[in-house]
Amino acid sequence: MDRDRIERVERRLKLHDVRVLLSVVQAGSMHKAAERLGTSQPAVSRSISDLEHTLGVRLLDRSRRGVEPTPYGRAIIKRGVAVFDEIRQGVKDIEFLTDPTAGELRIGCTDGAAAGPGLAVIDRLASRYPRIVFNVVTGGDSQLYRRVAERNVELAIAGIAGTIPDAFSVERLFDDALVVAAGVQNPWTRRRKIELAELMNEAWALPPADSNPGGLLMEAFRSSGLAPPQRAVIAGSRFLRERLMATGRYLSVSAGYSVAPPGHNPLIKPLAVELPGVRRPIVLITLRNRTLSPLAELFIKTAREVTRTLTKRK
Repeated sequence: MDRDRIERVERRLKLHDVRVLLSVVQAGSMHKAAERLGTSQPAVSRSISDLEHTLGVRLLDRSRRGVEPTPYGRAIIKRGVAVFDEIRQGVKDIEFLTDPTAGELRIGCTDGAAAGPGLAVIDRLASRYPRIVFNVVTGGDSQLYRRVAERNVELAIAGIAGTIPDAFSVERLFDDALVVAAGVQNPWTRRRKIELAELMNEAWALPPADSNPGGLLMEAFRSSGLAPPQRAVIAGSRFLRERLMATGRYLSVSAGYSVAPPGHNPLIKPLAVELPGVRRPIVLITLRNRTLSPLAELFIKTAREVTRTLTKRK
């Protein structure tokens, strides 16, 4: 596209029309988009038509599943999402400059990270800036990467799982070890030294083998020449695994920071058993080339301070 045409598009293109396009694709039809936007279907159709005329390409196709973007539509949607994200970030910057002690920050964490380093950072910031609102989204590692990519959260705290796509910037906070844990009344908590092989006939609450902690645990069993325990409940929910441990009848595996202050469960205690080679980096994940809000920068700065303290305790 030549420079003159680009300038013509810049003069004629309306952000409102791009917003309407995003709404139509998200809703799957012009009728539903009109309802969401509080306008009429003809007005939505007119915005799409004006946008197509400005760009000189067809942006939407109709199919049995409703309205779908053409390759040209997907291209403008991809950039549109970034444009509106930057506008939102600009509004947050203005709010921060107006009042640095208030605002909202959306972050993502795994369950364990939310109760460990996430909790520690939020607690420190909340004590200093009580008017900051933290919107915390939890999920698995892959879910968090997707939320960061889709700009649903500004940053995430998680363990590294596999290769990091080039779209992300990753900062290592600290390395953490998985530990075998049990309810405080479990007899194994009174032993000062335990071999992993001694625990194979116990009942276990295990994370799924295809999860990050589950895969690391399976590797620990293999490294010790052991098969996975046969008496087991497989549960992706950290909350369920901890409730099972709290009964005193089950063993499980936890992140080291989740059984230590500030996010530890007082009903759970680590056992004196070594899991060979089970360490993983805990990282901050952000979207590369995305301008972070001042609150996100403040969170990252505080996370570095907090995790330096956590590391010194070990």
